[in-house]
Amino acid sequence: MSRAGNPFRIGVVLGIVLLGAAAFLLMLYALGQGWTGQEERNGGAHARSNSLNGFSALVSLAEAGGFGTAIGYSAAEFDDYPLLVLTPQHFANAQALDDIIQQRTYQGPTLIILPKWTAFKVPENTKAEHEPGWVVLGGTREPGWFGDIEFIDGVELASGATERWDGFGRSGVLPDPQQVQAIPKNSRHWITPLVVDSQGDILAARLDRRSDNDAWPVTFVFEPDLMNNYGMADFDRAQIAMEILYDAAWDGDEITFDVSLVGLGRNENLLTLAFSPPFLAATLSLLLAAFVIGWRAFRRFGPPGLAAPTYSQGKRALAHNGAALIKRVRRWHLLAEPYANLVTMRLAKSLNIRSPDPAARAAAIDAALQRAGYAGPTFGQTVHELRDATHPRDILRGANLLRDMERTLKR
Repeated sequence: MSRAGNPFRIGVVLGIVLLGAAAFLLMLYALGQGWTGQEERNGGAHARSNSLNGFSALVSLAEAGGFGTAIGYSAAEFDDYPLLVLTPQHFANAQALDDIIQQRTYQGPTLIILPKWTAFKVPENTKAEHEPGWVVLGGTREPGWFGDIEFIDGVELASGATERWDGFGRSGVLPDPQQVQAIPKNSRHWITPLVVDSQGDILAARLDRRSDNDAWPVTFVFEPDLMNNYGMADFDRAQIAMEILYDAAWDGDEITFDVSLVGLGRNENLLTLAFSPPFLAATLSLLLAAFVIGWRAFRRFGPPGLAAPTYSQGKRALAHNGAALIKRVRRWHLLAEPYANLVTMRLAKSLNIRSPDPAARAAAIDAALQRAGYAGPTFGQTVHELRDATHPRDILRGANLLRDMERTLKR
């Protein structure tokens, strides 16, 4: 293991780590806040919409009237005490709405504004001036889910024409008197009319929960033009909208306008969730572990170690790599005979022995060793033992003897 200088400065690495951590935290915050590129001003009938059928003007009016307002992006808002304003669409789930009404029984008051208009985005090629989110109103259509809600079972919804509306000591006209949505005036006795039309049909009403004095009431606005942006263009309708809010809130001063039912829901902020029980302990443990790992990484001793190359380089690369291969596969016996043949050929060449017979060559080499004064075992016996050896110790012993013989003859 060799040592080399650190190619990166500590400050640069620390900056990269901090930048990555900040980007990760920003991503978590963006996910929690719903920064997904989804357009809230989409022409729908909800509290974030500035279209004619939307209710952004109602939110502003409530704020100006002294209410504290909030936009509810999660079903968790259904458990809060403030007045909950729901604006379900034409194809809402009746069972889900009924469950919310039942869930809110002892949580707080609820106001439900029914849909009526079909709307279309303003064509891009139109010459009329318009802003993003504006729509063109089409016809009217009664919500299909209304008759399936168990809480108001037996109440019928109808559309028709009327001249005026009356309620809370006020009166006025609707933006489109020919297309008014209401329930009949002879509806069940637990319905308390709040706003009626000139025929006495009910445009807005409070539905008291029967035989339960502790339950919170539910207010229905059957004619949305009393409270939508289309209706807020008239001062009298703006006043009646505030009267409905005051009555529905039951002396409360806070309102939550839900948009989760119209597809604008968001998950709970992940950063807030991470630092809330029971996830707080796990978050602190992970932060501590990350700090320790980072500290160890920046406080290591000495420069980083570099691993030695896997294969040798240079003149002896072939020999070293071959030896490494033999060592790895443990085929020691494959070295003995080739080495014996190599030494025999080398000695025969140096002594000018031309006989092809192995025994004759071995005898000639032994004679030369005797003349040189070599007193060890004979060459022929050593070569025979080396070729038969299988253990590394015996192979090395025979190879060393042949090397000594070769050195003796070269003196």
